[in-house]
Amino acid sequence: MEYRRISADCHLDLCWMPPEVFVSGASKAMKDRVPHVVDGPEGPYWTSKNCAMLGFVGGANPHGAKWVKGQHHRLDAMGELGLYSDAQKGINRVSDPHRRIELMERDGIDAEVIFGILGGAMHMNDPEAANEMLLIYNDWLKGFCAHYPDRQIGLACIPVSNVAAAAAEVRRVAKLGLRGIEIPLQYDSKPLWHEQWDPLWQALTEVELPVHFHGFPSMPYGMLDEAGARRPAALFTALSTFQVGLFGPLSALIGGGVLERYPKLRVSFGEIGLGWLPYALNRMDLQWTEQQRFRTFMKLKPSEYWARQCRASFQYDPLGAKLVDLIGVDTLMWGCDFPHGDGTWPDSDEIIADQFSGLTPETIKKITCDNAVSFYRLAA
Repeated sequence: MEYRRISADCHLDLCWMPPEVFVSGASKAMKDRVPHVVDGPEGPYWTSKNCAMLGFVGGANPHGAKWVKGQHHRLDAMGELGLYSDAQKGINRVSDPHRRIELMERDGIDAEVIFGILGGAMHMNDPEAANEMLLIYNDWLKGFCAHYPDRQIGLACIPVSNVAAAAAEVRRVAKLGLRGIEIPLQYDSKPLWHEQWDPLWQALTEVELPVHFHGFPSMPYGMLDEAGARRPAALFTALSTFQVGLFGPLSALIGGGVLERYPKLRVSFGEIGLGWLPYALNRMDLQWTEQQRFRTFMKLKPSEYWARQCRASFQYDPLGAKLVDLIGVDTLMWGCDFPHGDGTWPDSDEIIADQFSGLTPETIKKITCDNAVSFYRLAA
């Protein structure tokens, strides 16, 4: 098909999933441990054996919070269009592929890359059940994307508590026809330069699927939950800093020689903004230039690995838009972040025009369409 605009960062969170999907797909031993929906005094919500609350059905943020009008203008725009009230009536516009296509078309978007339910899994306090939940999600995602395979590009969610099992799941989802994978960034995981990850990088290279890392809070989720009366301050800190938090994983992949050893590995960093990237690339290049020891496992400058194998997605960064030549225009992909409040839906036309006002039409089309077509190997 002919693509005019592609969102490289959209979402399908746990709160929008079909209520019975995990219980119906779980093994007998896990049926009472995977997430399920129960009725509560404020409406139906997701829960599991080891976690009392995983979010309201059709919630207004990644963790399924209630929509409170007047607190967030982007959520208000979605609420006033009926997204949340419809969900309470059983009309789920986010996890219904046909209704979701209509929502994207309303915003001028021909195709979208869909990040999944890793956030919900990380809240469960039950690693075994969370792993099973993700495998069930990947099977469900195959059916979801089958209706519009070149327009809904779902990312399989890969549990990484066991790297060998993660590599096996990568090979399995590739056979399902999914177009990419995402893995969680956990505070207690080995750094990405550690050799334990090599079987995963090898599997990704074999099946030629890109791996995705999404921006994540600069503090553990538990700290947010325990903030109590200071939660607004904790939330502000997390939201203000989470995009820059991917500098660590980026430098670990490059500085650990991962991209040198696996030159066909494709990596996307989702929702990371742009403004900090020129500093990050320059800082890494400086270390490579001044310290000869780094060249034993990095034959290229870090910025050259970035240009060869990495991509960044963002939604609104007018400062970063002035720096695209320093980052590399071919490495950038715009996303609307639907249905999250940080995003641009349903006003993407105006926001794209505003932040890219100084760029040529050719450059804008690369960022909002062509680079994603190339990265995901879509048939344009």
